[in-house]
Amino acid sequence: MAVQVRRIVTGHDANGRAVVTIDEVSKNITSSRPGASASVVWTTESFPVNNTGDADEGLRTVRTTLQNGTVFRVIEFAPGVAPRNHRTDSIDYAVVVSGDIDMELEDSVVHLKAGDVLVQRGTIHNWVNRGSQPCVMAFVLIDAKPVEVSGKVLSAVG
Repeated sequence: MAVQVRRIVTGHDANGRAVVTIDEVSKNITSSRPGASASVVWTTESFPVNNTGDADEGLRTVRTTLQNGTVFRVIEFAPGVAPRNHRTDSIDYAVVVSGDIDMELEDSVVHLKAGDVLVQRGTIHNWVNRGSQPCVMAFVLIDAKPVEVSGKVLSAVG
């Protein structure tokens, strides 16, 4: 089953008054592997962010991250989701909304449950749902320079 996310986006009318411009169940659902479905809620392409205009930035086609921008997505990981070891050139803020999941790093595993938050700083990782219920997580990915350790650049992979 694909993730279901209600998106509510605000903006301004012709007189500059605050209004709701979008109130819908997100239609931009993607999948990067079997057992995971993601809703792209919103994206930006610059810093500082430009809040002018009426374009639906949740419809932009993006990969994991967006160069010089941000990606806000909600992902549902089904039990037994296919593995995908990856590293992004971003700093990721993640919140477990429901369920639980294991984050596998190279030499360790961290179990996260609903309400837990994570700051992912360019590390290679994998999400594994060993439970019997889906796990829903919200992610904000912000473009970052590749990690450098002891003079070696650890670029995005996967």
